[in-house]
Amino acid sequence: MLRSKPLLLTAVFLSGFMPAPAFPSLELEDCRISAGPAFPGIKARCGTLLRPENPDDAGSPEIEIAVAVVPALDLKPEQDPFVPLAGGPGASAIEFYAAYSQAFERVRRHRDILLVDQRGTGSSSRMDCDVDDDIIEGKFNEEQVLEITRDCLDALPHDPRFFTTSVAVTDLEAVRQALGYGPLNLYGVSYGSRVAQHFAKRFPRATRSIVLDGVVPPQIVLGPEIATEAQVALEQIFARCAADEACNTRFPGLPQAFRQIRAELEEQPVTVEFPNPVTGELEASEFGSAELAGAVRLLAYRSSSMAILPLLIDTAAGGNFEPLAAQFQMIAAQMSDALALGMHNSVMCSEDAPFYDDTAIDYEALEASYIGVVQLEAIEAMCSVWPPGPVDDDFRAPLDTAIPVLLLSGDADPITPPRYASLAMVDLERARHLIGVQQGHGQAAVGCTPRVIGDFVASADPVGLDARCLERSFVMPFFLDFGGPAP
Repeated sequence: MLRSKPLLLTAVFLSGFMPAPAFPSLELEDCRISAGPAFPGIKARCGTLLRPENPDDAGSPEIEIAVAVVPALDLKPEQDPFVPLAGGPGASAIEFYAAYSQAFERVRRHRDILLVDQRGTGSSSRMDCDVDDDIIEGKFNEEQVLEITRDCLDALPHDPRFFTTSVAVTDLEAVRQALGYGPLNLYGVSYGSRVAQHFAKRFPRATRSIVLDGVVPPQIVLGPEIATEAQVALEQIFARCAADEACNTRFPGLPQAFRQIRAELEEQPVTVEFPNPVTGELEASEFGSAELAGAVRLLAYRSSSMAILPLLIDTAAGGNFEPLAAQFQMIAAQMSDALALGMHNSVMCSEDAPFYDDTAIDYEALEASYIGVVQLEAIEAMCSVWPPGPVDDDFRAPLDTAIPVLLLSGDADPITPPRYASLAMVDLERARHLIGVQQGHGQAAVGCTPRVIGDFVASADPVGLDARCLERSFVMPFFLDFGGPAP
């Protein structure tokens, strides 16, 4: 799943289901949505739903929930919209959809796209705070983390206890009813898959179908396995390169080269001067083992960026850290802008950290990974002062349902491996798991997956789905030089 900042480092298709609204209607106006200031806009209808900060308290102050609807191409669309749920935790669903809209165009032929920024993210009473760059870049110091965390809490505009998944799913149901929609077709990527499963658990009659992409099963707590899964993914990249004649010839001894630069950076970080890839201004930046870990882990998320990792590692082993440092700088800037840290912390410190079991954590494997224990220690320090919020009693139980579910994984995913989807499937009566070969985190935009998702949502039948086209999904060849990938 997308990690925010290195500080934390149906079978039952209820046709025509339309209960009488329990909430005031929601007025929508013409608007344009986008993935950010530099991205093109998409026509939509937007509005704001006011919701109690604490739904269990009638006198609770109100917060704003941002809603956007991208209308279906069909003039008489189905009444069951498609609902993308973003990852993070802390990402905006509206911005996520705008960035990947082409992946969902087949669905939009006959269904509206309903976008709801989860409370605390995007334009929904965003819960964010500034974080010192040294901590963002993974330079863990417990005193610093505690100080920054307390400063963050003091700066938040709302009570952080009420920004958990268990509370957020009630907002989505309120939006559904306010707009008069029937049951929802949910698509959840990464942390969004946790939200989708919990919504279906809480509101099964309001759920028609579910796509889980980069699956986070309820049984898994996020944090203890981040470093070990990242290590497995990196070793898979090294093995792929060794098995590829051109890559192996160009980059022999890649694992040794990586260990070499990691050891050098642990002993003495380097100062690198290069044009900032975001601003274009020449600047000097310190690049150490923490920055190396952040760059490598996030570059391993996509097959396209995996392809350049051997070249970046080899170049750094030759003494030139500029390309790798530039990649880190760009990734860090993107992550900082995309994720709301306050909301992220509320989720992690309520739904994950309280369930850590020290006796079950493989600290030896963590120490042996290229990330190490620093991220887990940072999460534990942060959550020692962050107030936990409400979590439903059955939150960690797997979803037990006859609702049709399509699960998508990449076998090279560095954060949600295919075995996570297998855990989520244990009590799903009508489910199918598709695994992308040599693919990373998130499959929606890979190859023919948009068609597969569109066909699944149309039929609500995972079993009869024709997914043979996925076997031909493109995998980016390794870069042998900075001119581009090998032919």
